[in-house]
Amino acid sequence: MSRKFEVSVESAVTVDQVFSAFADEDYWLARISAFGDSNSLDALVVDADGAVRVSAVQDLARELLPSAIAKWYPKDLTVVRAETWRWIDGSRVSGQISVATDGAPASGHGTALLVPSGDGARLDFAATVEFNVPLVGGKIENYLASQLGDGIREIQRFTTDWVTGQVSPSR
Repeated sequence: MSRKFEVSVESAVTVDQVFSAFADEDYWLARISAFGDSNSLDALVVDADGAVRVSAVQDLARELLPSAIAKWYPKDLTVVRAETWRWIDGSRVSGQISVATDGAPASGHGTALLVPSGDGARLDFAATVEFNVPLVGGKIENYLASQLGDGIREIQRFTTDWVTGQVSPSR
């Protein structure tokens, strides 16, 4: 079983500004720091063709997990998030995002499209989450989809604030 969801988020900054942030290590360090102490930047690579590849790791202590998940998994979990962003033409950027969990049968993957919108940009994100546990998997997938949707909105707000200088780089 899996759960699909879609999210669109408007931003006051341009597609070019968002993509430039994605290629900046200071942005990723600030973003990771803003979303929890258990996160770390594993890799940031800007390919020769300009594609940006990012990998981040989050260690989730069992006591921080929602009770529905924690009762099924007695140990801490590690979540690996990989993102790839690339220009698809002069005005639009595509993204591929995957999330894998070590220690639980949870995963997710999605596609993003960053397009001009007015004076800023709009991020359109479509994803699928899976939690392969009979009987409770569907409820947990709904919860994860809700959390990821909210997280995408928060990340886009953070990105806008970082680009406009409302968030200082962290190192």
